[in-house]
Amino acid sequence: MTWKEGVAGAAGTGQEGGAGGSIGVLVVDDHVVVRRGIRALLATVDGVQVLGEAQDGQEALEKVDTLRPDVILLDLLMPRMDGIEVTRRVLAKDPEKRILVLTSFAADDKVFPAIKAGALGYLLKDTGPEALVRAIRQVYRGESSLSPAIARKVLQELSRPSDRPPTEEPLTEREVEVLQVVARGMSNQEIAEQLMISEATVRTHVSNILGKLHLASRTQAALYALREGIASLDDAPSDDVGAA
Repeated sequence: MTWKEGVAGAAGTGQEGGAGGSIGVLVVDDHVVVRRGIRALLATVDGVQVLGEAQDGQEALEKVDTLRPDVILLDLLMPRMDGIEVTRRVLAKDPEKRILVLTSFAADDKVFPAIKAGALGYLLKDTGPEALVRAIRQVYRGESSLSPAIARKVLQELSRPSDRPPTEEPLTEREVEVLQVVARGMSNQEIAEQLMISEATVRTHVSNILGKLHLASRTQAALYALREGIASLDDAPSDDVGAA
């Protein structure tokens, strides 16, 4: 299914958003046809608003500062600055920013550096419209989303022996509990409800987990939990990387 064919199906998929009730999206891609196609698609979706476009990495950094998007939909191979470097710089300045990679490249040298840099999602450009909209909503909520082909790569990577040294400061029992549900792709609100704690407390636990494990994102934390046996694939959702 093309994006144009999926516009009607993706529209009206539920309302959700930040300020003003909409999820503000910045579309970053060096191909104008791709940017305009995404803008046309998202214009039909309730609760999602394209705030602007950027045609290269340097312009993306400028637009992030001026437009303050909730989700940055980011290509990887672009002039002046690639998407991986944009991800590093954006998250170094504001770790709470949500980045969703949308690219044609599924090679390991693109996938793993992007995830390591802190991208919450990684989709390929053959992704259907409904899956793209779903991923934007998931990433906005702080959840992870991967294309099936990328999820398979991640699972293969998980099967390799870990060379990560043990954390210098062990996780507390509560932090382990939080990490287990993070690996299941649950949002802060869902974690708070399940563990009967406040969302602020969940955010503190997640921040402590990332700091102790020297990780940049919830995606990396989920992968760490699965690789180290703290969480199981049997407990993870099957349609996105909350599962990987």
